[in-house]
Amino acid sequence: MLHALRSVFRRGSHPAQLMLELEAVPRNADELLAHLRGLGLKRIDRCRLTRNRNVMVSFRGRDLRIHEGYLDAPRDVMEAIVAFVEGRTRADRRAGRERIVAHTVETPREPSRRERTRPEDEPLATTLGEWHARYNAEHFQGTLKTVPVRVSRRMKSRLGHYSAASQSVSGEIAISWRHIRRHGWDDALRTLLHEMVHQWQDETGRPIDHGPAFRQQAREVGIAAAARRVPG
Repeated sequence: MLHALRSVFRRGSHPAQLMLELEAVPRNADELLAHLRGLGLKRIDRCRLTRNRNVMVSFRGRDLRIHEGYLDAPRDVMEAIVAFVEGRTRADRRAGRERIVAHTVETPREPSRRERTRPEDEPLATTLGEWHARYNAEHFQGTLKTVPVRVSRRMKSRLGHYSAASQSVSGEIAISWRHIRRHGWDDALRTLLHEMVHQWQDETGRPIDHGPAFRQQAREVGIAAAARRVPG
């Protein structure tokens, strides 16, 4: 059964939100889940941050989805989230729901416009897209979504990047043009596969990082888990 809490975004901040909390602010879904467990959350195994404008908190089974605006919420709001999920009575859950909705979440900024592939680089992007489909079938059983794969001339220090999907835009993979030119096609394809592991994290509700889940999946698809180029 899906339990969801819906609300409407409001602009501005309440002065109470400017108060400093003694506890460290969670920075990602894993840290948020650990924080909530410390406050008594028991039935949830997985947590995913969202940018959904309408649903603040929802859970189905052992999966929790929560808007990223609650990462810096004060302790009483965190406790209300636990009460909403773990509440034994309707009164407990209703009280938790009312406190969650009362917390002001700022309207998120619109995502910046993504770089476009230059016309002269379109053949490279097309080929990378074909390899994405091939790797998807070979290593992910075809479960990944078809996403744009572009060639970036802006990237100077990074080899590639996966941009997570949101309500307004799909996920996207970018591969550095300099990386292709300097390190060759084989290295570029390994970078593509690296970014596809990040896509797998995003689409399966995992945090996008280089943690244990990433390293295990990287080994399964046959690439080094390091986020940098390995000479040799």
